[in-house]
Amino acid sequence: MKVAELIEVLQGYPADMEVHMAYGSGDYWRTVLAPAVTQISEGAVKYTEYHRMDKLVELDDDEMDSDARTVLILE
Repeated sequence: MKVAELIEVLQGYPADMEVHMAYGSGDYWRTVLAPAVTQISEGAVKYTEYHRMDKLVELDDDEMDSDARTVLILE
């Protein structure tokens, strides 16, 4: 999702509505957790075959190369 797409989607909701993010806890019951978004920042990510998704990488990390991308992080 791009920032422009996120802005477009968010415009359809009340400005005072809380924002949470959802993710699987990995527990036996497959609980989906939904903590509140409290911070927005930029970060660098790189795809990892092991996890089959992007992971955060540090800017001074050896992994920072042409495969890394700057993205918006919702925490």
